[in-house]
Amino acid sequence: MEFLFVIGFIVVILVMTVKQVPHQQVYIVERFGKFDRKMEPGLGFIVPFIERIAYKHSLKEMAMDVAEQTAITKDNVAVHMDGVIYLKILNAVDASYGVEDPVYAATQLAQTTMRAEIGKMTLEQTFEEREKLNANIVLAINHAAESWGIQCMRYEIKNITPPKTITLAMEKQVAADRQKRADILQSEGHRDAAINNAEGQKQEAVKRSEGAKIDQINRAEGEAQAILAVAEATAKGIELVAAAINQAGGSEAVSMKIAEQYVGAFEKLAKHSTTVLLPANANDIGGTVAQALTVFDQIRSTRVANQAVSPTHSGPWTEPPTRGSKA
Repeated sequence: MEFLFVIGFIVVILVMTVKQVPHQQVYIVERFGKFDRKMEPGLGFIVPFIERIAYKHSLKEMAMDVAEQTAITKDNVAVHMDGVIYLKILNAVDASYGVEDPVYAATQLAQTTMRAEIGKMTLEQTFEEREKLNANIVLAINHAAESWGIQCMRYEIKNITPPKTITLAMEKQVAADRQKRADILQSEGHRDAAINNAEGQKQEAVKRSEGAKIDQINRAEGEAQAILAVAEATAKGIELVAAAINQAGGSEAVSMKIAEQYVGAFEKLAKHSTTVLLPANANDIGGTVAQALTVFDQIRSTRVANQAVSPTHSGPWTEPPTRGSKA
């Protein structure tokens, strides 16, 4: 029994002496109630009944919920807010002896700082400037918790809940803003459509006018070319007739042609009209043809005489017949 008691006592002493510190943790060792040292991760030893492990701290980042609370904004609106705070112990000794409970102290400081920061903003600013609000809370916590051996890594507001009346008013405002934007977009669409239609009509009118202009130009050019072609053909025909008259037998051919046209003229008069005016000697066709040939011979003689007087004149002769001649 005594041997077993000794073995058990030795085991208890070993258990009290040998300490294994996990990774990312720090143990605070006190000797006779006074801080002695820190035990880093790994295997460590303490003196039983003289030293003891007073505090155990984790060096990991911790996420702590900040309880919901009521804050009053700058425009006197009471809102309910909660959040989450991320803390990390940087100095285990200060975290052990600088404050009773560093995590609890940090969360309480976060609540008071959040209420103070909300009081500096209006309701709309709390929604619009949430990142700025989070940064201000982190800065205030780190400034106060510097002697506690902890650091606030970041703070995030989870929910901001205004009163129901404010929520309804905000919903109506959002609906009105959306309706306003919809009306503006619709009116801009109608305006753009009207502008596009007017621009299209304008371009259509321009294209039509340009097409009409080109059509008129083409028609005018065509008519001019047609007139020119007729004039050239008429001139060519006159030249050919003149050349034929000057040849042998030309005068006889002209006489025959005049007689045919004279007879044909009477035939047309009889077809197209019931009232016909005839010359007194209508039955004397030979005399009428002879008279026409006499006029033709006089015109040709006069032209030949004029060409002899003015040999440089090459244009057509336009002098009318004598007053006493008969056509």
